[in-house]
Amino acid sequence: MPTVTVVVPVRNEGASVECTLRSLLTQDFPPDRYEVIVADGFSTDATVPTVRRLQAEFPNLKLLYNPKRFSSAARNVCVRHMTGRYAVVVDGHCQITDPQYLRNLVAAFETTGADTLGRPQPLDAPNPTPFQQAVSVARASRLGHNPDSDIFSDQPKFIPPQNTAVAYRREVFHAVGLFDERFDACEDVEFNQRVHDADRTCYFEPKLKVVYHPRGSWRALFTQLGRYGCGRARLAFKHPRSLTVPALVPPFWVLWLVVGPLLCVAYPPLLWVYGGLLALYLLVVAGMTVKLAAGHPPAVGVRIPLVFFGIHLGFAWGFWREVGRRVRGGWRR
Repeated sequence: MPTVTVVVPVRNEGASVECTLRSLLTQDFPPDRYEVIVADGFSTDATVPTVRRLQAEFPNLKLLYNPKRFSSAARNVCVRHMTGRYAVVVDGHCQITDPQYLRNLVAAFETTGADTLGRPQPLDAPNPTPFQQAVSVARASRLGHNPDSDIFSDQPKFIPPQNTAVAYRREVFHAVGLFDERFDACEDVEFNQRVHDADRTCYFEPKLKVVYHPRGSWRALFTQLGRYGCGRARLAFKHPRSLTVPALVPPFWVLWLVVGPLLCVAYPPLLWVYGGLLALYLLVVAGMTVKLAAGHPPAVGVRIPLVFFGIHLGFAWGFWREVGRRVRGGWRR
């Protein structure tokens, strides 16, 4: 029986899935002790033919279909078919450079006794564009991601699982259930919230680092953060205790930017408050940009403020869109 099941949710990952799968299927780990299960959400590119071709080369690679298409449903398809003692989620656009990855994973479970494991997930890309470099440095800063998350940390320690856990003992699924298939983003955070509520432990292991490719355009970044914002709002409706101050800052800041001018018209003295807060925000962004741009080409530095604006505006847009959808649904009911 395999020790590890690698869960790989994919949809239209034809450009990267072969690199990801080869890094998993050529691990310094006995092939009969692990399986790699790909759950495809009806890709329309070369994803499925690529996986089929690799199956002829690697007998421990399996391909299943995910008719619901969401990543949450793909994870559940894999978990229902897993035969390993441990499951680890690796997205189809990740890079794994360590051939000892699975050995390190098993060792971390066995030496710490943790129920779940977390890992660093830095943003990087081969031959990155200046915009991708700007995304990488901005997202790793406290102004560019939730400071409650440890995904950019490099210190091994026990931590809360919500924003970081990606590997699980089989019995965790028996204890808390599967991923909520109503989520198309933040499904991992929602699942990990239930893991936390069940008093399950999480150990952060830097040796399990995977690398994600940063988005290549402002529009793609805005869309990505919009999905995150939508998922975070959906999570708050299901688990109100999960809503933290850092998660609320971008939505309410952008709400103030939109509503503030109307309030200033109704009450002109507020214009000083509005202008002062806007100046403070721009000053903070400028200060962080100067700090992060040090050592990078000017083409990267000038794009960092645009990245921050995309992160904050995109997250807020997704958050309020989901809140509006919930409110409209409540009125209709």
